[in-house]
Amino acid sequence: MENMMALVARTGRLLQRYDKGCRQVVGCIPYRYRNASQLSSFNGNLIEEEMEVLLISSQNGNGMLFPKGGWEINESMEEAARRETLEEAGVTGNVEDRLGKWRYKSKSRPVVHEGYMFSLLVNKQFDLWPEKNNRNRKWASVSEAREVCKQWWMREALDELVRRQIERN
Repeated sequence: MENMMALVARTGRLLQRYDKGCRQVVGCIPYRYRNASQLSSFNGNLIEEEMEVLLISSQNGNGMLFPKGGWEINESMEEAARRETLEEAGVTGNVEDRLGKWRYKSKSRPVVHEGYMFSLLVNKQFDLWPEKNNRNRKWASVSEAREVCKQWWMREALDELVRRQIERN
Protein backbone atom coordinates (compact mmCIF):
# COMPACT_ATOMS: atom_id res chain seq x y z
CA MET A 1 0.00 0.00 0.00
CA GLU A 2 1.13 3.48 -0.74
CA ASN A 3 1.39 6.46 1.58
CA MET A 4 -0.33 9.65 0.61
CA MET A 5 -0.03 13.13 1.98
CA ALA A 6 -3.15 13.77 4.05
CA LEU A 7 -5.60 15.85 2.08
CA VAL A 8 -8.46 17.77 3.61
CA ALA A 9 -11.94 16.63 2.70
CA ARG A 10 -14.25 19.26 1.29
CA THR A 11 -16.85 20.48 3.71
CA GLY A 12 -19.96 22.63 3.56
CA ARG A 13 -22.77 22.69 1.06
CA LEU A 14 -22.27 26.03 -0.68
CA LEU A 15 -21.23 24.40 -3.96
CA GLN A 16 -23.65 21.45 -3.77
CA ARG A 17 -25.91 20.66 -6.68
CA TYR A 18 -29.66 20.51 -6.19
CA ASP A 19 -32.35 19.65 -8.70
CA LYS A 20 -35.91 20.67 -7.83
CA GLY A 21 -35.01 20.63 -4.14
CA CYS A 22 -33.24 17.26 -4.27
CA ARG A 23 -29.61 17.21 -3.15
CA GLN A 24 -27.55 15.40 -5.76
CA VAL A 25 -25.01 12.92 -4.44
CA VAL A 26 -22.59 10.65 -6.27
CA GLY A 27 -20.45 7.78 -5.22
CA CYS A 28 -18.64 4.64 -6.23
CA ILE A 29 -18.57 0.99 -5.48
CA PRO A 30 -14.82 0.39 -5.31
CA TYR A 31 -14.02 -3.18 -6.35
CA ARG A 32 -11.18 -5.55 -7.18
CA TYR A 33 -10.71 -9.23 -7.92
CA ARG A 34 -8.76 -11.60 -5.68
CA ASN A 35 -7.26 -13.38 -8.72
CA ALA A 36 -7.43 -10.75 -11.44
CA SER A 37 -4.93 -12.62 -13.63
CA GLN A 38 -7.47 -15.42 -14.06
CA LEU A 39 -10.45 -13.14 -14.68
CA SER A 40 -10.93 -14.20 -18.31
CA SER A 41 -11.58 -17.79 -17.21
CA PHE A 42 -14.21 -16.91 -14.57
CA ASN A 43 -17.81 -17.83 -15.18
CA GLY A 44 -20.69 -15.83 -13.69
CA ASN A 45 -20.63 -17.55 -10.32
CA LEU A 46 -16.88 -17.22 -9.97
CA ILE A 47 -16.98 -13.52 -10.81
CA GLU A 48 -19.21 -12.89 -7.82
CA GLU A 49 -17.09 -15.14 -5.60
CA GLU A 50 -13.80 -13.52 -6.67
CA MET A 51 -15.01 -9.91 -6.55
CA GLU A 52 -14.36 -7.87 -3.42
CA VAL A 53 -15.93 -4.47 -2.74
CA LEU A 54 -14.74 -1.78 -0.36
CA LEU A 55 -17.19 -0.62 2.29
CA ILE A 56 -16.72 2.28 4.68
CA SER A 57 -18.31 3.03 8.03
CA SER A 58 -20.97 5.71 8.12
CA GLN A 59 -20.05 9.03 9.73
CA ASN A 60 -21.90 8.14 12.91
CA GLY A 61 -20.34 4.65 12.94
CA ASN A 62 -23.69 2.86 12.64
CA GLY A 63 -23.35 0.59 9.66
CA MET A 64 -21.37 0.21 6.47
CA LEU A 65 -21.96 1.71 3.05
CA PHE A 66 -20.15 2.73 -0.13
CA PRO A 67 -18.43 6.11 -0.43
CA LYS A 68 -20.66 8.91 -1.65
CA GLY A 69 -21.22 12.59 -1.13
CA GLY A 70 -22.34 15.85 -2.64
CA TRP A 71 -21.83 16.59 -6.32
CA GLU A 72 -20.48 20.10 -6.56
CA ILE A 73 -21.17 22.64 -9.31
CA ASN A 74 -17.52 22.89 -10.35
CA GLU A 75 -17.02 19.20 -11.15
CA SER A 76 -18.36 16.50 -13.44
CA MET A 77 -20.32 13.63 -11.96
CA GLU A 78 -17.34 11.30 -12.47
CA GLU A 79 -14.93 13.77 -10.84
CA ALA A 80 -17.21 14.06 -7.81
CA ALA A 81 -17.49 10.26 -7.54
CA ARG A 82 -13.69 9.89 -7.72
CA ARG A 83 -13.13 12.69 -5.16
CA GLU A 84 -15.65 11.27 -2.68
CA THR A 85 -14.12 7.81 -2.99
CA LEU A 86 -10.62 9.13 -2.32
CA GLU A 87 -11.76 11.34 0.58
CA GLU A 88 -13.88 8.71 2.33
CA ALA A 89 -12.26 5.39 1.39
CA GLY A 90 -8.68 6.27 0.48
CA VAL A 91 -8.63 4.53 -2.89
CA THR A 92 -8.34 5.63 -6.50
CA GLY A 93 -8.94 3.86 -9.76
CA ASN A 94 -10.87 3.93 -12.98
CA VAL A 95 -14.39 5.30 -12.72
CA GLU A 96 -16.35 3.04 -15.02
CA ASP A 97 -20.07 2.66 -15.61
CA ARG A 98 -22.83 4.71 -14.08
CA LEU A 99 -24.82 2.00 -12.32
CA GLY A 100 -28.02 3.97 -11.98
CA LYS A 101 -29.92 6.77 -10.29
CA TRP A 102 -31.96 6.46 -7.10
CA ARG A 103 -34.12 8.79 -5.03
CA TYR A 104 -34.11 8.30 -1.28
CA LYS A 105 -34.93 10.23 1.88
CA SER A 106 -32.17 11.44 4.13
CA LYS A 107 -32.24 9.82 7.54
CA SER A 108 -30.74 12.88 9.23
CA ARG A 109 -32.54 15.74 7.44
CA PRO A 110 -35.94 16.32 5.86
CA VAL A 111 -34.42 16.21 2.38
CA VAL A 112 -34.78 13.93 -0.63
CA HIS A 113 -31.54 12.96 -2.32
CA GLU A 114 -30.90 11.92 -5.88
CA GLY A 115 -28.05 9.42 -5.76
CA TYR A 116 -25.87 8.27 -8.66
CA MET A 117 -23.46 5.37 -8.25
CA PHE A 118 -20.52 4.33 -10.41
CA SER A 119 -18.27 1.31 -10.44
CA LEU A 120 -14.61 2.02 -9.70
CA LEU A 121 -11.93 -0.57 -10.39
CA VAL A 122 -9.34 0.16 -7.68
CA ASN A 123 -5.72 0.56 -8.70
CA LYS A 124 -4.30 2.28 -5.58
CA GLN A 125 -5.08 2.04 -1.90
CA PHE A 126 -3.54 4.64 0.40
CA ASP A 127 -2.48 4.27 4.03
CA LEU A 128 -3.44 7.89 4.73
CA TRP A 129 -6.53 9.61 3.36
CA PRO A 130 -8.64 12.63 4.34
CA GLU A 131 -11.28 10.79 6.40
CA LYS A 132 -9.03 8.07 7.83
CA ASN A 133 -9.70 9.26 11.39
CA ASN A 134 -13.49 9.34 10.85
CA ARG A 135 -14.12 6.11 8.98
CA ASN A 136 -13.17 2.47 8.91
CA ARG A 137 -12.90 0.63 5.61
CA LYS A 138 -13.27 -3.04 4.89
CA TRP A 139 -12.89 -5.23 1.81
CA ALA A 140 -15.81 -7.66 1.68
CA SER A 141 -17.22 -10.33 -0.56
CA VAL A 142 -20.30 -9.38 -2.58
CA SER A 143 -22.54 -11.53 -0.37
CA GLU A 144 -21.14 -9.98 2.82
CA ALA A 145 -21.57 -6.47 1.39
CA ARG A 146 -25.22 -7.22 0.60
CA GLU A 147 -25.73 -8.22 4.23
CA VAL A 148 -23.98 -5.29 5.90
CA CYS A 149 -24.63 -2.35 3.55
CA LYS A 150 -27.30 -0.27 5.29
CA GLN A 151 -28.59 1.58 2.20
CA TRP A 152 -31.15 -0.30 0.06
CA TRP A 153 -30.29 1.74 -3.02
CA MET A 154 -26.58 0.95 -2.67
CA ARG A 155 -27.40 -2.78 -2.50
CA GLU A 156 -29.32 -2.34 -5.77
CA ALA A 157 -26.26 -0.60 -7.29
CA LEU A 158 -24.10 -3.52 -6.13
CA ASP A 159 -26.43 -6.00 -7.81
CA GLU A 160 -26.20 -3.94 -11.01
CA LEU A 161 -22.38 -3.94 -10.83
CA VAL A 162 -22.30 -7.72 -10.45
CA ARG A 163 -24.79 -8.20 -13.30
CA ARG A 164 -22.67 -6.06 -15.64
CA GLN A 165 -19.44 -7.84 -14.70
CA ILE A 166 -21.06 -11.21 -15.43
CA GLU A 167 -22.33 -9.95 -18.82
CA ARG A 168 -18.83 -8.77 -19.77
CA ASN A 169 -17.26 -12.16 -19.16
